Amino acid sequence: MNMQTQSAVLKIRQTEESDLTFVISTENDQENTPYIGQWTFEQHLNSLTNEDMRHLIIENYSGDKIGYVILTGLLDSNKALCIKRIAIQLKGKGYGKETLKLIIRWVFENTGTHRLWLDVKDFNSRARHTYESVGFVFEGTLRDSIFKGDRFESLSIMSILSHEYRSRN
Repeated sequence: MNMQTQSAVLKIRQTEESDLTFVISTENDQENTPYIGQWTFEQHLNSLTNEDMRHLIIENYSGDKIGYVILTGLLDSNKALCIKRIAIQLKGKGYGKETLKLIIRWVFENTGTHRLWLDVKDFNSRARHTYESVGFVFEGTLRDSIFKGDRFESLSIMSILSHEYRSRN
């Protein structure tokens, strides 16, 4: 299923191989690296043809790329879809929140997904606040689950269920 959605502010479309330079640059931006994982070019390239994933580019109406999203679990028999990664290049303009609203709407209106979930580093209060503002609920913490450099980091698990989405809309 091809994914494309838009609002008055943003367009989200399938990532193309020619977008991957932007994706890697966004991922390696100093403002993003503390909060998101990094993949190789080959990992991103392979995800473009993986039926269980959607790799998406976020653009404004001027055609400027402003971020990307990776969804995983499209084939999950438990009807749980994961926002594996969301990275926004232009911060402080509401693009992250708008992207989440578009993703949530598309997921619950175009797939059989029951549970949309994500993990967020426990020290990323800015992102957590944004997730909560669009309906995600804190479920718990995976303590010291990532080893980064010389220390462990914990992840907060958050989700929104289809009936919660429908009651909000």
